[in-house]
Amino acid sequence: MSPLSATMDAASEFRAAGTDISERRRSGVSRGPIVDLAAISGTIEWAADGSARIGAFTTIAAIAADARIRDAYPGIAAAAQGLATPQIRHLATLGGNLAQRSRCWYFRNPQIDCLKKGGSDCPARSGNHLYHAAFDLGPCVAPHPSTMAMALLAYDATVATDRRNRLSIPDLLGDGGNGAADHLLAPGEKIEAIALPLPQASERAHYKRAISRTYAEWPLVEICARAVLSGGTFRNVRIAAGGIAPVPLRLTACEAALEGKPATAEIVAQAAQLATSGAKPLPMTGYKLELMVGLVRDVVEGLAK
Repeated sequence: MSPLSATMDAASEFRAAGTDISERRRSGVSRGPIVDLAAISGTIEWAADGSARIGAFTTIAAIAADARIRDAYPGIAAAAQGLATPQIRHLATLGGNLAQRSRCWYFRNPQIDCLKKGGSDCPARSGNHLYHAAFDLGPCVAPHPSTMAMALLAYDATVATDRRNRLSIPDLLGDGGNGAADHLLAPGEKIEAIALPLPQASERAHYKRAISRTYAEWPLVEICARAVLSGGTFRNVRIAAGGIAPVPLRLTACEAALEGKPATAEIVAQAAQLATSGAKPLPMTGYKLELMVGLVRDVVEGLAK
Protein backbone atom coordinates (compact mmCIF):
# COMPACT_ATOMS: atom_id res chain seq x y z
CA MET A 1 0.00 0.00 0.00
CA SER A 2 1.34 3.41 -0.93
CA PRO A 3 1.61 6.19 1.70
CA LEU A 4 -1.04 8.12 -0.22
CA SER A 5 -3.48 5.21 -0.05
CA ALA A 6 -2.78 4.72 3.63
CA THR A 7 -3.82 8.30 4.45
CA MET A 8 -7.21 8.12 2.71
CA ASP A 9 -10.41 7.30 4.54
CA ALA A 10 -13.59 5.79 3.12
CA ALA A 11 -15.08 9.23 2.39
CA SER A 12 -12.08 10.47 0.38
CA GLU A 13 -12.04 10.46 -3.42
CA PHE A 14 -9.27 10.67 -5.97
CA ARG A 15 -9.35 13.42 -8.57
CA ALA A 16 -7.40 13.28 -11.84
CA ALA A 17 -8.95 15.45 -14.57
CA GLY A 18 -12.10 15.85 -12.49
CA THR A 19 -14.61 15.55 -15.34
CA ASP A 20 -16.91 13.40 -13.18
CA ILE A 21 -16.17 14.42 -9.60
CA SER A 22 -16.38 18.15 -10.34
CA GLU A 23 -20.01 17.76 -11.41
CA ARG A 24 -20.78 15.68 -8.32
CA ARG A 25 -19.17 18.29 -6.09
CA ARG A 26 -21.23 21.07 -7.67
CA SER A 27 -24.46 19.18 -7.13
CA GLY A 28 -23.60 18.23 -3.56
CA VAL A 29 -23.60 14.48 -4.20
CA SER A 30 -19.89 14.27 -3.37
CA ARG A 31 -18.87 16.00 -0.14
CA GLY A 32 -15.84 14.12 1.17
CA PRO A 33 -12.17 15.09 1.05
CA ILE A 34 -10.43 15.11 -2.34
CA VAL A 35 -6.96 13.75 -3.02
CA ASP A 36 -5.49 15.21 -6.21
CA LEU A 37 -3.37 12.84 -8.24
CA ALA A 38 -0.22 13.77 -10.08
CA ALA A 39 -0.18 12.60 -13.70
CA ILE A 40 2.58 10.03 -13.43
CA SER A 41 1.32 7.29 -15.77
CA GLY A 42 -0.12 8.92 -18.87
CA THR A 43 1.84 6.99 -21.46
CA ILE A 44 1.22 4.11 -23.84
CA GLU A 45 4.02 1.55 -23.66
CA TRP A 46 4.61 -1.25 -26.16
CA ALA A 47 6.20 -4.58 -25.34
CA ALA A 48 8.52 -6.36 -27.71
CA ASP A 49 5.73 -8.78 -28.66
CA GLY A 50 3.48 -5.90 -29.80
CA SER A 51 1.13 -5.79 -26.80
CA ALA A 52 0.30 -2.47 -25.15
CA ARG A 53 0.13 -1.13 -21.61
CA ILE A 54 -1.85 2.10 -21.23
CA GLY A 55 -1.21 4.27 -18.20
CA ALA A 56 -4.26 5.25 -16.16
CA PHE A 57 -3.58 8.96 -16.74
CA THR A 58 -3.62 8.60 -20.51
CA THR A 59 -6.41 10.79 -21.86
CA ILE A 60 -9.26 9.38 -23.87
CA ALA A 61 -8.31 11.72 -26.72
CA ALA A 62 -4.75 10.38 -26.75
CA ILE A 63 -6.03 6.81 -27.01
CA ALA A 64 -8.39 7.72 -29.84
CA ALA A 65 -5.64 9.57 -31.74
CA ASP A 66 -2.83 7.05 -31.31
CA ALA A 67 -2.12 5.51 -34.73
CA ARG A 68 -0.59 2.36 -33.28
CA ILE A 69 -3.60 1.77 -31.01
CA ARG A 70 -5.91 2.27 -33.98
CA ASP A 71 -3.96 -0.34 -35.92
CA ALA A 72 -3.53 -2.94 -33.17
CA TYR A 73 -6.72 -2.38 -31.15
CA PRO A 74 -9.21 -0.61 -33.44
CA GLY A 75 -12.20 -1.30 -31.18
CA ILE A 76 -10.48 0.48 -28.28
CA ALA A 77 -9.67 3.51 -30.43
CA ALA A 78 -13.19 3.68 -31.89
CA ALA A 79 -14.83 3.46 -28.47
CA ALA A 80 -12.57 6.24 -27.19
CA GLN A 81 -13.42 8.40 -30.20
CA GLY A 82 -17.15 7.85 -29.71
CA LEU A 83 -17.61 8.88 -26.09
CA ALA A 84 -18.45 12.32 -24.67
CA THR A 85 -17.26 15.52 -26.41
CA PRO A 86 -13.84 16.56 -27.76
CA GLN A 87 -13.38 18.84 -24.75
CA ILE A 88 -14.05 16.04 -22.26
CA ARG A 89 -11.98 13.49 -24.20
CA HIS A 90 -9.06 15.94 -24.09
CA LEU A 91 -9.11 15.94 -20.27
CA ALA A 92 -10.74 12.70 -19.14
CA THR A 93 -8.39 9.85 -18.27
CA LEU A 94 -8.70 6.13 -18.88
CA GLY A 95 -8.50 5.35 -15.16
CA GLY A 96 -11.14 7.95 -14.39
CA ASN A 97 -13.45 6.57 -17.05
CA LEU A 98 -13.23 3.10 -15.51
CA ALA A 99 -13.81 4.36 -11.97
CA GLN A 100 -16.51 6.96 -12.68
CA ARG A 101 -19.73 6.91 -10.70
CA SER A 102 -23.26 6.13 -11.84
CA ARG A 103 -25.04 8.55 -14.16
CA CYS A 104 -28.48 7.62 -12.81
CA TRP A 105 -30.51 10.74 -12.14
CA TYR A 106 -31.57 9.41 -8.73
CA PHE A 107 -27.93 8.93 -7.71
CA ARG A 108 -27.07 12.39 -9.04
CA ASN A 109 -29.87 14.03 -7.01
CA PRO A 110 -28.43 15.10 -3.63
CA GLN A 111 -31.91 14.89 -2.06
CA ILE A 112 -32.37 11.18 -2.79
CA ASP A 113 -30.66 8.36 -0.90
CA CYS A 114 -30.32 5.44 -3.29
CA LEU A 115 -28.37 2.23 -2.70
CA LYS A 116 -25.13 3.78 -3.90
CA LYS A 117 -25.45 6.55 -1.31
CA GLY A 118 -26.33 4.33 1.65
CA GLY A 119 -30.07 4.13 1.02
CA SER A 120 -32.18 1.03 1.41
CA ASP A 121 -33.52 0.65 -2.13
CA CYS A 122 -33.22 1.64 -5.78
CA PRO A 123 -35.77 4.39 -6.52
CA ALA A 124 -35.33 3.87 -10.26
CA ARG A 125 -37.12 0.52 -10.05
CA SER A 126 -40.44 2.13 -9.21
CA GLY A 127 -39.62 5.48 -10.79
CA ASN A 128 -38.35 6.70 -14.15
CA HIS A 129 -35.93 4.10 -15.49
CA LEU A 130 -36.22 4.86 -19.21
CA TYR A 131 -32.45 4.76 -19.74
CA HIS A 132 -31.69 1.98 -17.29
CA ALA A 133 -30.92 -1.75 -17.40
CA ALA A 134 -32.41 -4.29 -19.78
CA PHE A 135 -30.51 -7.05 -17.94
CA ASP A 136 -31.67 -6.94 -14.32
CA LEU A 137 -28.70 -8.40 -12.45
CA GLY A 138 -29.07 -7.01 -8.95
CA PRO A 139 -30.71 -4.48 -6.66
CA CYS A 140 -29.47 -1.41 -8.61
CA VAL A 141 -30.76 -1.05 -12.17
CA ALA A 142 -28.54 1.83 -13.35
CA PRO A 143 -26.36 0.87 -16.33
CA HIS A 144 -22.63 1.15 -15.87
CA PRO A 145 -21.43 4.38 -17.51
CA SER A 146 -17.95 3.36 -18.71
CA THR A 147 -17.62 2.94 -22.47
CA MET A 148 -13.95 2.07 -22.07
CA ALA A 149 -14.75 -0.74 -19.62
CA MET A 150 -17.06 -2.24 -22.22
CA ALA A 151 -14.42 -2.05 -24.96
CA LEU A 152 -11.69 -3.38 -22.67
CA LEU A 153 -13.95 -6.31 -21.77
CA ALA A 154 -14.13 -7.21 -25.46
CA TYR A 155 -10.34 -7.21 -25.55
CA ASP A 156 -9.81 -9.31 -22.40
CA ALA A 157 -7.79 -6.45 -20.92
CA THR A 158 -6.43 -6.54 -17.38
CA VAL A 159 -6.11 -3.73 -14.85
CA ALA A 160 -3.24 -3.03 -12.46
CA THR A 161 -3.74 -1.00 -9.29
CA ASP A 162 -1.27 0.05 -6.61
CA ARG A 163 -2.36 -3.04 -4.64
CA ARG A 164 -3.31 -5.71 -7.18
CA ASN A 165 -2.32 -6.84 -10.64
CA ARG A 166 -4.04 -8.50 -13.61
CA LEU A 167 -7.60 -7.73 -12.59
CA SER A 168 -10.12 -8.57 -15.29
CA ILE A 169 -12.88 -6.08 -15.98
CA PRO A 170 -15.33 -8.29 -13.99
CA ASP A 171 -12.77 -8.37 -11.16
CA LEU A 172 -12.75 -4.56 -11.21
CA LEU A 173 -16.47 -3.92 -11.63
CA GLY A 174 -18.13 -7.05 -10.23
CA ASP A 175 -21.07 -8.97 -11.65
CA GLY A 176 -23.80 -6.42 -11.06
CA GLY A 177 -25.01 -8.04 -7.86
CA ASN A 178 -23.67 -5.32 -5.54
CA GLY A 179 -26.04 -2.40 -5.81
CA ALA A 180 -24.01 -0.21 -3.46
CA ALA A 181 -20.90 0.14 -5.64
CA ASP A 182 -19.88 1.12 -9.17
CA HIS A 183 -16.59 -0.78 -8.85
CA LEU A 184 -14.75 -3.06 -6.44
CA LEU A 185 -11.78 -0.82 -5.70
CA ALA A 186 -11.02 -0.52 -2.01
CA PRO A 187 -10.90 2.94 -0.41
CA GLY A 188 -7.62 4.49 -1.47
CA GLU A 189 -6.88 1.90 -4.14
CA LYS A 190 -5.66 3.55 -7.32
CA ILE A 191 -5.80 2.30 -10.91
CA GLU A 192 -2.32 2.54 -12.43
CA ALA A 193 -2.42 0.91 -15.86
CA ILE A 194 -4.39 -1.28 -18.25
CA ALA A 195 -2.68 -4.12 -20.13
CA LEU A 196 -3.95 -5.26 -23.52
CA PRO A 197 -3.18 -8.73 -24.89
CA LEU A 198 -1.12 -9.34 -28.00
CA PRO A 199 -3.14 -8.42 -31.11
CA GLN A 200 -4.08 -11.37 -33.27
CA ALA A 201 -3.02 -11.54 -36.89
CA SER A 202 -5.78 -10.44 -39.30
CA GLU A 203 -8.02 -9.38 -36.41
CA ARG A 204 -10.81 -6.91 -37.09
CA ALA A 205 -12.92 -4.84 -34.71
CA HIS A 206 -15.93 -2.58 -34.91
CA TYR A 207 -17.80 -0.32 -32.45
CA LYS A 208 -21.19 1.38 -32.57
CA ARG A 209 -23.53 3.08 -30.11
CA ALA A 210 -27.18 4.12 -30.10
CA ILE A 211 -27.90 7.38 -28.31
CA SER A 212 -30.96 9.49 -27.62
CA ARG A 213 -29.61 12.55 -29.42
CA THR A 214 -27.03 13.11 -32.11
CA TYR A 215 -24.12 14.31 -29.98
CA ALA A 216 -22.53 14.11 -26.53
CA GLU A 217 -24.77 11.59 -24.83
CA TRP A 218 -24.27 8.41 -22.84
CA PRO A 219 -25.30 5.42 -24.93
CA LEU A 220 -28.62 3.66 -24.69
CA VAL A 221 -26.78 0.61 -26.02
CA GLU A 222 -23.23 0.23 -27.29
CA ILE A 223 -21.47 -2.75 -28.84
CA CYS A 224 -17.80 -3.55 -29.44
CA ALA A 225 -16.96 -6.69 -31.43
CA ARG A 226 -13.71 -8.22 -32.59
CA ALA A 227 -12.88 -11.36 -34.55
CA VAL A 228 -10.42 -12.95 -36.90
CA LEU A 229 -11.77 -13.74 -40.35
CA SER A 230 -9.92 -16.72 -41.75
CA GLY A 231 -11.05 -18.10 -45.07
CA GLY A 232 -14.34 -16.26 -44.72
CA THR A 233 -14.97 -17.87 -41.31
CA PHE A 234 -15.33 -16.17 -37.92
CA ARG A 235 -12.66 -17.11 -35.36
CA ASN A 236 -11.89 -15.89 -31.83
CA VAL A 237 -15.09 -13.84 -31.63
CA ARG A 238 -15.56 -11.42 -28.75
CA ILE A 239 -18.63 -9.18 -28.41
CA ALA A 240 -19.25 -6.83 -25.47
CA ALA A 241 -22.23 -4.62 -24.73
CA GLY A 242 -22.67 -1.52 -22.58
CA GLY A 243 -25.60 0.61 -21.47
CA ILE A 244 -27.72 -2.46 -20.76
CA ALA A 245 -26.75 -3.67 -17.26
CA PRO A 246 -25.06 -2.57 -14.03
CA VAL A 247 -21.82 -3.87 -15.58
CA PRO A 248 -20.69 -4.30 -19.20
CA LEU A 249 -21.53 -7.75 -20.52
CA ARG A 250 -20.04 -10.25 -22.92
CA LEU A 251 -22.64 -11.53 -25.38
CA THR A 252 -21.50 -15.14 -25.18
CA ALA A 253 -24.51 -16.60 -27.01
CA CYS A 254 -23.77 -14.39 -30.02
CA GLU A 255 -20.10 -15.30 -29.86
CA ALA A 256 -20.86 -19.02 -29.84
CA ALA A 257 -23.27 -18.68 -32.76
CA LEU A 258 -20.57 -17.01 -34.87
CA GLU A 259 -17.50 -19.00 -33.84
CA GLY A 260 -16.32 -21.21 -36.68
CA LYS A 261 -19.21 -20.17 -38.91
CA PRO A 262 -19.02 -18.59 -42.37
CA ALA A 263 -19.34 -14.81 -42.45
CA THR A 264 -22.65 -14.73 -44.29
CA ALA A 265 -25.56 -12.36 -43.83
CA GLU A 266 -27.76 -15.25 -42.70
CA ILE A 267 -25.34 -16.39 -39.99
CA VAL A 268 -24.86 -12.82 -38.77
CA ALA A 269 -28.62 -12.21 -38.58
CA GLN A 270 -29.18 -15.45 -36.65
CA ALA A 271 -26.41 -14.62 -34.19
CA ALA A 272 -27.72 -11.08 -33.67
CA GLN A 273 -31.08 -12.46 -32.55
CA LEU A 274 -29.26 -14.08 -29.61
CA ALA A 275 -27.99 -10.73 -28.31
CA THR A 276 -30.83 -10.54 -25.79
CA SER A 277 -30.28 -14.00 -24.30
CA GLY A 278 -30.76 -13.71 -20.55
CA ALA A 279 -32.29 -10.25 -20.72
CA LYS A 280 -34.72 -9.16 -18.02
CA PRO A 281 -35.92 -5.72 -19.12
CA LEU A 282 -37.70 -3.33 -16.82
CA PRO A 283 -41.14 -2.00 -17.82
CA MET A 284 -39.58 1.00 -19.59
CA THR A 285 -36.40 -0.58 -21.04
CA GLY A 286 -37.73 -3.26 -23.38
CA TYR A 287 -36.87 -1.03 -26.36
CA LYS A 288 -33.19 -1.65 -25.65
CA LEU A 289 -33.53 -5.27 -26.75
CA GLU A 290 -34.40 -4.27 -30.30
CA LEU A 291 -31.51 -1.81 -30.28
CA MET A 292 -29.15 -4.56 -29.16
CA VAL A 293 -30.17 -6.90 -31.96
CA GLY A 294 -29.79 -4.18 -34.58
CA LEU A 295 -26.44 -2.94 -33.27
CA VAL A 296 -24.94 -6.41 -33.02
CA ARG A 297 -26.00 -7.10 -36.58
CA ASP A 298 -24.53 -3.82 -37.81
CA VAL A 299 -21.27 -4.28 -35.92
CA VAL A 300 -20.70 -7.88 -36.95
CA GLU A 301 -21.58 -7.06 -40.56
CA GLY A 302 -18.92 -4.37 -40.27
CA LEU A 303 -16.39 -7.04 -39.29
CA ALA A 304 -17.27 -9.11 -42.34
CA LYS A 305 -16.81 -6.31 -44.89
